[in-house]
Amino acid sequence: MSSLLSKDNRAALTNPLSSDNPILVQILGICSALAVTAQLKPAIVMGLAVTVITAFSNVIISLLRNTIPNRIRIIVQLVVVAALVTIVSQILKAFAYDVSVQLSVYVGLIITNCILMGRLEAFAMMNRPWPSFLDGIGNGLGYALILIIVGFFRELLGRGTLLGFQVVPQCAYDAGYMNNGMMTMPAMALIMVGCIIWVHRAYFYKENK
Repeated sequence: MSSLLSKDNRAALTNPLSSDNPILVQILGICSALAVTAQLKPAIVMGLAVTVITAFSNVIISLLRNTIPNRIRIIVQLVVVAALVTIVSQILKAFAYDVSVQLSVYVGLIITNCILMGRLEAFAMMNRPWPSFLDGIGNGLGYALILIIVGFFRELLGRGTLLGFQVVPQCAYDAGYMNNGMMTMPAMALIMVGCIIWVHRAYFYKENK
Protein backbone atom coordinates (compact mmCIF):
# COMPACT_ATOMS: atom_id res chain seq x y z
CA MET A 1 0.00 0.00 0.00
CA SER A 2 2.82 2.39 0.86
CA SER A 3 4.36 1.86 -2.59
CA LEU A 4 1.04 2.67 -4.24
CA LEU A 5 0.98 6.01 -2.39
CA SER A 6 4.70 6.74 -2.57
CA LYS A 7 6.00 10.29 -2.85
CA ASP A 8 6.52 9.98 -6.62
CA ASN A 9 3.01 8.58 -7.14
CA ARG A 10 1.46 11.37 -5.07
CA ALA A 11 3.43 13.90 -7.08
CA ALA A 12 2.20 12.37 -10.35
CA LEU A 13 -1.38 12.79 -9.13
CA THR A 14 -1.23 16.20 -7.43
CA ASN A 15 1.37 18.24 -9.33
CA PRO A 16 -0.82 18.67 -12.44
CA LEU A 17 -3.51 20.21 -10.24
CA SER A 18 -1.29 23.17 -9.34
CA SER A 19 2.42 23.58 -9.95
CA ASP A 20 2.50 21.58 -13.23
CA ASN A 21 -1.00 22.21 -14.56
CA PRO A 22 -1.17 21.27 -18.27
CA ILE A 23 -3.02 24.47 -19.25
CA LEU A 24 -1.46 26.99 -16.87
CA VAL A 25 2.15 25.78 -16.99
CA GLN A 26 2.53 23.64 -20.10
CA ILE A 27 0.06 25.74 -22.17
CA LEU A 28 -1.58 22.62 -23.64
CA GLY A 29 -5.24 22.03 -24.47
CA ILE A 30 -5.97 25.74 -24.90
CA CYS A 31 -8.16 25.31 -28.00
CA SER A 32 -10.76 23.11 -26.33
CA ALA A 33 -10.62 25.30 -23.22
CA LEU A 34 -11.79 28.19 -25.38
CA ALA A 35 -14.34 26.21 -27.36
CA VAL A 36 -16.42 24.36 -24.74
CA THR A 37 -16.51 26.75 -21.77
CA ALA A 38 -19.37 29.02 -22.80
CA GLN A 39 -21.49 26.97 -20.38
CA LEU A 40 -20.55 24.99 -17.28
CA LYS A 41 -22.15 21.65 -18.15
CA PRO A 42 -20.22 20.93 -21.37
CA ALA A 43 -17.04 22.14 -19.64
CA ILE A 44 -17.54 19.56 -16.87
CA VAL A 45 -18.34 16.77 -19.34
CA MET A 46 -15.34 17.58 -21.52
CA GLY A 47 -13.06 17.69 -18.47
CA LEU A 48 -14.31 14.30 -17.25
CA ALA A 49 -14.03 12.79 -20.74
CA VAL A 50 -10.42 13.92 -21.12
CA THR A 51 -9.63 12.65 -17.59
CA VAL A 52 -11.01 9.17 -18.30
CA ILE A 53 -9.36 8.92 -21.72
CA THR A 54 -5.99 10.18 -20.46
CA ALA A 55 -5.98 7.79 -17.51
CA PHE A 56 -6.90 4.65 -19.45
CA SER A 57 -4.78 5.44 -22.51
CA ASN A 58 -1.82 5.94 -20.17
CA VAL A 59 -2.45 2.52 -18.61
CA ILE A 60 -2.80 0.75 -21.97
CA ILE A 61 0.33 2.31 -23.45
CA SER A 62 2.26 1.60 -20.26
CA LEU A 63 1.28 -2.08 -20.46
CA LEU A 64 2.33 -2.23 -24.12
CA ARG A 65 5.39 0.01 -23.92
CA ASN A 66 7.96 -2.81 -24.08
CA THR A 67 6.32 -4.41 -27.11
CA ILE A 68 5.71 -1.30 -29.23
CA PRO A 69 8.36 -0.79 -31.95
CA ASN A 70 9.82 2.67 -31.58
CA ARG A 71 9.18 3.64 -35.21
CA ILE A 72 5.39 3.16 -34.92
CA ARG A 73 4.82 4.24 -31.32
CA ILE A 74 2.95 7.44 -32.28
CA ILE A 75 0.60 5.45 -34.54
CA VAL A 76 -0.12 2.97 -31.74
CA GLN A 77 -0.78 5.81 -29.31
CA LEU A 78 -3.22 7.44 -31.74
CA VAL A 79 -5.06 4.15 -32.29
CA VAL A 80 -5.48 3.62 -28.53
CA VAL A 81 -6.70 7.19 -27.97
CA ALA A 82 -9.03 7.04 -30.98
CA ALA A 83 -10.62 3.81 -29.71
CA LEU A 84 -11.22 5.32 -26.25
CA VAL A 85 -12.58 8.56 -27.73
CA THR A 86 -15.02 6.57 -29.87
CA ILE A 87 -16.26 4.68 -26.81
CA VAL A 88 -16.70 7.89 -24.80
CA SER A 89 -18.45 9.59 -27.72
CA GLN A 90 -20.94 6.73 -28.05
CA ILE A 91 -21.63 6.75 -24.28
CA LEU A 92 -22.32 10.49 -24.40
CA LYS A 93 -24.69 10.08 -27.33
CA ALA A 94 -26.52 7.30 -25.48
CA PHE A 95 -26.82 8.92 -22.04
CA ALA A 96 -26.19 12.68 -22.50
CA TYR A 97 -27.22 13.44 -26.06
CA ASP A 98 -27.83 17.15 -25.51
CA VAL A 99 -24.32 17.60 -24.12
CA SER A 100 -22.81 15.56 -26.96
CA VAL A 101 -24.53 17.93 -29.42
CA GLN A 102 -23.12 20.95 -27.56
CA LEU A 103 -19.63 19.49 -27.61
CA SER A 104 -20.07 18.66 -31.29
CA VAL A 105 -16.76 17.86 -33.03
CA TYR A 106 -14.68 18.73 -29.97
CA VAL A 107 -15.12 15.25 -28.50
CA GLY A 108 -13.54 13.78 -31.63
CA LEU A 109 -10.73 16.31 -31.44
CA ILE A 110 -9.69 14.83 -28.08
CA ILE A 111 -7.73 12.40 -30.28
CA THR A 112 -5.29 15.19 -31.11
CA ASN A 113 -5.32 16.84 -27.67
CA CYS A 114 -1.73 17.79 -26.86
CA ILE A 115 -2.19 16.78 -23.22
CA LEU A 116 -2.99 13.17 -24.08
CA MET A 117 -0.22 12.71 -26.60
CA GLY A 118 2.24 14.51 -24.35
CA ARG A 119 1.54 12.27 -21.34
CA LEU A 120 1.66 9.11 -23.43
CA GLU A 121 5.02 10.05 -24.92
CA ALA A 122 6.61 11.66 -21.87
CA PHE A 123 5.27 9.46 -19.06
CA ALA A 124 3.39 6.29 -20.03
CA MET A 125 6.12 5.09 -22.40
CA MET A 126 8.64 5.18 -19.52
CA ASN A 127 6.63 4.20 -16.42
CA ARG A 128 4.60 1.36 -14.97
CA PRO A 129 0.77 1.22 -15.24
CA TRP A 130 -0.14 2.50 -11.75
CA PRO A 131 1.97 5.68 -11.86
CA SER A 132 0.78 6.20 -15.44
CA PHE A 133 -2.84 5.91 -14.31
CA LEU A 134 -2.27 8.48 -11.55
CA ASP A 135 -0.50 10.78 -14.00
CA GLY A 136 -3.45 10.54 -16.38
CA ILE A 137 -5.96 11.25 -13.61
CA GLY A 138 -3.92 14.19 -12.33
CA ASN A 139 -3.44 15.82 -15.73
CA GLY A 140 -7.07 15.22 -16.69
CA LEU A 141 -8.34 16.77 -13.46
CA GLY A 142 -5.90 19.67 -13.81
CA TYR A 143 -7.29 20.33 -17.28
CA ALA A 144 -10.89 19.91 -16.06
CA LEU A 145 -10.31 22.32 -13.17
CA ILE A 146 -9.46 25.19 -15.51
CA LEU A 147 -12.39 24.39 -17.81
CA ILE A 148 -14.78 24.40 -14.86
CA ILE A 149 -13.48 27.71 -13.51
CA VAL A 150 -13.73 29.40 -16.90
CA GLY A 151 -17.11 27.81 -17.67
CA PHE A 152 -18.48 28.86 -14.27
CA PHE A 153 -17.74 32.54 -14.74
CA ARG A 154 -18.61 32.65 -18.44
CA GLU A 155 -22.05 31.15 -17.91
CA LEU A 156 -22.76 33.11 -14.73
CA LEU A 157 -21.74 36.49 -16.10
CA GLY A 158 -22.78 35.87 -19.70
CA ARG A 159 -26.15 34.19 -19.16
CA GLY A 160 -27.01 34.62 -15.48
CA THR A 161 -27.33 30.84 -15.14
CA LEU A 162 -25.34 27.85 -13.86
CA LEU A 163 -25.90 24.37 -15.30
CA GLY A 164 -28.92 25.86 -17.05
CA PHE A 165 -30.61 27.06 -13.85
CA GLN A 166 -31.29 30.75 -13.34
CA VAL A 167 -28.96 32.13 -10.65
CA VAL A 168 -29.20 35.87 -11.07
CA PRO A 169 -32.65 36.80 -9.68
CA GLN A 170 -35.21 38.55 -11.83
CA CYS A 171 -35.21 41.49 -9.43
CA ALA A 172 -31.60 42.20 -10.42
CA TYR A 173 -32.63 42.48 -14.06
CA ASP A 174 -35.59 44.66 -13.08
CA ALA A 175 -33.12 46.93 -11.26
CA GLY A 176 -31.05 47.34 -14.43
CA TYR A 177 -28.56 44.45 -14.31
CA MET A 178 -27.58 43.12 -17.75
CA ASN A 179 -25.78 39.95 -18.76
CA ASN A 180 -22.33 40.50 -20.27
CA GLY A 181 -22.76 39.20 -23.80
CA MET A 182 -19.01 39.28 -24.39
CA MET A 183 -18.62 36.43 -21.91
CA THR A 184 -20.24 34.08 -24.42
CA MET A 185 -17.56 34.85 -27.02
CA PRO A 186 -14.40 32.69 -27.33
CA ALA A 187 -12.22 35.80 -27.01
CA MET A 188 -13.33 36.21 -23.38
CA ALA A 189 -12.36 32.61 -22.65
CA LEU A 190 -8.86 33.43 -23.89
CA ILE A 191 -8.72 36.53 -21.69
CA MET A 192 -9.93 34.57 -18.65
CA VAL A 193 -7.39 31.80 -19.20
CA GLY A 194 -4.71 34.46 -19.56
CA CYS A 195 -5.75 36.07 -16.25
CA ILE A 196 -5.73 32.69 -14.47
CA ILE A 197 -2.24 31.97 -15.86
CA TRP A 198 -1.08 35.40 -14.66
CA VAL A 199 -2.41 34.86 -11.11
CA HIS A 200 -1.07 31.28 -10.99
CA ARG A 201 2.44 32.23 -12.10
CA ALA A 202 2.53 35.28 -9.84
CA TYR A 203 1.62 33.08 -6.87
CA PHE A 204 4.12 30.32 -7.58
CA TYR A 205 6.87 32.79 -8.48
CA LYS A 206 6.33 34.45 -5.11
CA GLU A 207 6.34 31.07 -3.36
CA ASN A 208 9.56 30.01 -5.10
CA LYS A 209 11.33 33.24 -4.16
